Amino acid sequence: MKRCLLLAAGLAVVARPGLADRIEPAQLARLPLADVVLLGEVHDNPRHHENQAVAVAGLRPAALVFEMLTAEQAALVTPDLRQNERKLALRLDWDRSGWPDFGMYHPIFLAAPDALVFGAEMPREDVRRAVADGAAATFGAEASRFGLDRPLDPEELARRTEEQRVAHCDALPADLLPGMVEAQRLRDASLALAVLEAMEATGGPVAVITGTGHARRDVGVPSLLAEAAPHLRVLSVGQFEQVPEGEVPFDMWVVTAPVARDDPCAGLREGGMTP
Repeated sequence: MKRCLLLAAGLAVVARPGLADRIEPAQLARLPLADVVLLGEVHDNPRHHENQAVAVAGLRPAALVFEMLTAEQAALVTPDLRQNERKLALRLDWDRSGWPDFGMYHPIFLAAPDALVFGAEMPREDVRRAVADGAAATFGAEASRFGLDRPLDPEELARRTEEQRVAHCDALPADLLPGMVEAQRLRDASLALAVLEAMEATGGPVAVITGTGHARRDVGVPSLLAEAAPHLRVLSVGQFEQVPEGEVPFDMWVVTAPVARDDPCAGLREGGMTP
């Protein structure tokens, strides 16, 4: 899927009942102790990455999990290489990844220079398979570990399908939307698995760099970690470009100024979406 759609999904987080505290960006330097801290973002907002770097520096995690990296890419990050922005971006082939400018992400690597790096991005063919066949069939043997083998109840499916409709600018066929929910479940599970691998390798704490939608407590990575590893203390932090209505499904959340951008729906209206 084009990264502009991930941006749209980040902007379309729908408030649901839950407890959350709005904090100021400066407070990110002193987050509460936790085994796992998910740091959400709107992908192309530089301020969000600055905030993540501040949070990571304060957390001093033993591991960093990036939604934007595959496991193979993460294995390429060496202590010497991570100091050089240009060389690291070239080694990761970042310019062809579809993610925003690497210069926004590099300070996060520098904020925890000794942290092991893990990647959670799924191959595009797996995401497409999840759209067609479901998250459980695509994820494989460990699907039940994260509850992927259980279908969503009708009310939950309806809510999440509606969120996908809004996130994709009402430009997708209605019969494709449940498949997009399955693709989101697959990505959440991939992130959760990477977190558990990072915890096993390092003992934590683990900081997760991901879209705000994946950091949600109700349907995102925290809910899957609660299923697979309920003993873990998990903190979710969302970042927004405007104040969301009602209560929001995060432990803490931050609001920053929006960035100027082209209409993220334009490509969809012109038929530019690929799973």
